[in-house]
Amino acid sequence: MTGRRSVSARVSLTASYVGLVAVAGAILLGVVWFFLLRYVPTRAISTDTGWAPNQGDLLRAFAPAAAWAMAVLLIVGAVGGWFLAGRMLSPLSRLTEVTRRADAGNLALRVGMTRRDEFGELADSFDGMLDRIEAHVAEQQRFAANASHELRTPLAITRTLLEVGRSDPDRDTAALLERLARVNERSIELVEALLLLTRVERRAFERREVDLSLLVEEAAEVLLPLAEERGAELIVSSAPAPTSGSEPLLGQVAVNLLHNALVHGDPRRGPVSASTWRDEAEAVLVVESAGAVLDPASVETLVEPFQRGAARARREGQEGAGLGLAIVAAIVRAHDGTLHLTARPSGGLRVVVRLAGR
Repeated sequence: MTGRRSVSARVSLTASYVGLVAVAGAILLGVVWFFLLRYVPTRAISTDTGWAPNQGDLLRAFAPAAAWAMAVLLIVGAVGGWFLAGRMLSPLSRLTEVTRRADAGNLALRVGMTRRDEFGELADSFDGMLDRIEAHVAEQQRFAANASHELRTPLAITRTLLEVGRSDPDRDTAALLERLARVNERSIELVEALLLLTRVERRAFERREVDLSLLVEEAAEVLLPLAEERGAELIVSSAPAPTSGSEPLLGQVAVNLLHNALVHGDPRRGPVSASTWRDEAEAVLVVESAGAVLDPASVETLVEPFQRGAARARREGQEGAGLGLAIVAAIVRAHDGTLHLTARPSGGLRVVVRLAGR
């Protein structure tokens, strides 16, 4: 926003101090007049002991001294107010400097104020805001980089298949079309997952009463063919767990968690289990799967977009865009719930979702 700059806060505060001094001096002079000088006679006063000053004499003697005193007070008030205002506003100068540098792109700078007053609270709040913005920007940059890579991969595969098909006179057209269809389907799934993730983060959904136990049973029924294909045992133990939220989105949570457990778990080491119950004022969903021993320090990173297991590269038989747990985390966060991932000591993963109960 451009335009003529208004008077600075320091000048305004200084003028306020000078004004207060002037008002206080005027009140003091008014008190002297009202309670003292107005009672002194204006005529010449004669007493037994001699002459006494009248009102005019006192005013002529008092007025110059009062004027000089008022001038000194105003000067002292202006000088002292200027320095006092500067000292009071110095934290704002630091805050303004950090704000301008943050606006220029330097999100690593912090105010770092140690004083424990209102300015200190403002600086701490501003530093906390910068922390969140910096983390959000870093997350968005990672997301954009990973999304670009993931979207480029199927396009590159499609181009390669077309070039091979164009240059090979003995190509199998049916097989080529089948492979192109699979690549295209993966691209569509990836785009749909990205759109769902964006919609969830905007919280653009309607809330209603939902029972997590019913959603888990539906998800298990949908994924039963996948469990049979992979030779995995799917165990569901569902007790009523009513909550409030979007039924399609919370259903997606159940589907994603069970799908992730079936795809990344090892059926030879144990079954995939899902259970729900009500814990005091919370609805709880727990999904466990057996598998390789995971590094506890890296487990929490699995909810980041495009993370698949311990690495970004897709392993044999593990299809997906790497957005399953990221979508789960976004949906749970949008429902003001908590998502906790734990590496099982015997191998595999335990995921706990807690939502406000009804």
